[in-house]
Amino acid sequence: MTKGCKCWGVVPAAGVGKRMQADRPKQYLDLGGRAVIQHTLERLLGSGVFEAVAVAVSSEDPYWPGLAIAADERIIRAEGGRERADSVLLALKALEEHADSDDWVLVHDAARPCITASDIHRMIESLKDDPVGGILALPVHDTLKHVDAGRIAETIDRRRIWRAVTPQMFRHGALKSALELAGSRGALVTDEASALELAGYRPGIVEGRSDNIKITRPEDLALAAFFLEQQC
Repeated sequence: MTKGCKCWGVVPAAGVGKRMQADRPKQYLDLGGRAVIQHTLERLLGSGVFEAVAVAVSSEDPYWPGLAIAADERIIRAEGGRERADSVLLALKALEEHADSDDWVLVHDAARPCITASDIHRMIESLKDDPVGGILALPVHDTLKHVDAGRIAETIDRRRIWRAVTPQMFRHGALKSALELAGSRGALVTDEASALELAGYRPGIVEGRSDNIKITRPEDLALAAFFLEQQC
């Protein structure tokens, strides 16, 4: 990390995960005896790079208080918002009394429990002197088709396409301003890079590991359990 600059984590965790069709939000589903978000936060804190991690959860969330990691002194609870961008912005505001505007913030999905310390460290090393910041991403290996009305309109050059994952790493002040700008314009941004792009920046890309999956559907739990076992 750049001398004199600190690193903070942000985990938006106010989503309900409707596609899982479960009795609770996906971040609280059981994964090897612990909640998904417990794995995620343990991985982040275990990397040794964060001063603290702000977790944005709903004020009506009945599951968060029961997690052992919720009592960790390195965890800062923030209020969750309606959309992901709202939760990230609220978490950034919760960090304002601790973080400087130029400090780095890494935003990570609560439902990506297979993040590795090696990816986190490589990302920081690659972007620590970057004027904008950037994201972990994966190159696309499948052939991509542009479909119109159920018919193939064209084949897309996959060499130019990357899958955005997390963490996504930007300066605290720049990310906060970009999210506020997106909100003022009524723009729905699905990741932090989108907000920076809207503000006129061009974030960088750092290739990550393919096992950094996001739990979205029921079958993803078994795959995540396999990856966690293999990573040990």
